[in-house]
Amino acid sequence: MSLSISLSPFPSYPQPLQTISLFKPTTISTPPKLSNLPSIRSVHKNSDQPPVATSKPRWENMLSTAASLYPVYVTVGGIVACLRPSTFSWFVKRGPTSYSFALGFIMLAMGLTLELREFFSLFLQRPLSILFGCVAQYTIMPSFGWIISKTLGLPPAVSVGLILLACCPGGTASNVVTLIAQGDVPLSIVMTVCTTLGAVILTPLLTKILAGTYVPVDAVKLSISTMQVVVAPILLGSYMQSTFPAAVKVVTPFGPLLAVLTSSLLACSVFSENVVRLKSSVVVASVSSEASPLLRARAILSGELGVIILSVLLLHFAGFFIGYISAAISGFREPQRRAISIEVGMQNSSLGVVLATSHFTSPMVALPPALSAVLMNIMGSSLGFFWRYVDPSDSQTTPKVYDK
Repeated sequence: MSLSISLSPFPSYPQPLQTISLFKPTTISTPPKLSNLPSIRSVHKNSDQPPVATSKPRWENMLSTAASLYPVYVTVGGIVACLRPSTFSWFVKRGPTSYSFALGFIMLAMGLTLELREFFSLFLQRPLSILFGCVAQYTIMPSFGWIISKTLGLPPAVSVGLILLACCPGGTASNVVTLIAQGDVPLSIVMTVCTTLGAVILTPLLTKILAGTYVPVDAVKLSISTMQVVVAPILLGSYMQSTFPAAVKVVTPFGPLLAVLTSSLLACSVFSENVVRLKSSVVVASVSSEASPLLRARAILSGELGVIILSVLLLHFAGFFIGYISAAISGFREPQRRAISIEVGMQNSSLGVVLATSHFTSPMVALPPALSAVLMNIMGSSLGFFWRYVDPSDSQTTPKVYDK
């Protein structure tokens, strides 16, 4: 699982990339400096030649295929959490410690595939698009998180949760969606790492500025937690990858599947915890326990949960749409527009869940990030499959921005 060099994709997009041509040299206008990016493990002398694919054992392909079903896992888990919340009680009772360890494991799996030397090499090859994408991530989403919470008049705890979600870095699930959408996958990968590292300062700072009017926000404690559960595991994994390459090579094929299952468990557990509270609300209590499941579902969606779902949908829609429009106005090529749109629109909802459960007394703060894990993946996957059948070729008259 590698791109043009030894930097490997992160656990959230486990497709067998060795057999997929990420770019189409005959249709996509690619600057000379970047034309060698799709090659495997080494740069080809003749950039006109397609990358040489390396085959993987069948069992590795099966693991990759299983891990690629992440949106299915969180969707099914969300349905189970609605119908039978007690399924996840064993994990919920151990929270927030269990949540922190789960996210730490996910980030460790990411670090095991990351070679810092190759990451910096990719960064230096396309600084303009990476910088633009990171700025878009930490301006578009936080702004709309605040605007939506004000416009819909969300309760204070839910507003804080939505803003916290909006201030989180890009999620690693965006990488697989970018691949499906025929976007710029290396750009998506580097943006994910950069926004994740920047989350140590930017997520707590922006949350305090935008959500501090609702409840007290301790930016320092948020920053320390982000460092502990995100940055430290990534750096540890990268260190292990460079120090014990043989051992890491043995466990790496299992990493993506374990990571997506852990992420699904984390999101669905928090969601089930809040479903119990929502079912005890006045609206739901007024519905007879013998009512049909459809009637009970309508009662739930017409109440507070329906408004929260709408707020999360609007937030991610704004990220996808404004991210794409801003990249298009700035003159980036179509594959880069798609990567930036997807990266901005898809958040690290697991981080939002952990920070919410660890630093805020109201459990409702964690509900928007938990819902996001389900809704975001459905929206992102749908967008990716739509773009999969739309030619990413640029118009001859479209202005283009090249990294220098």
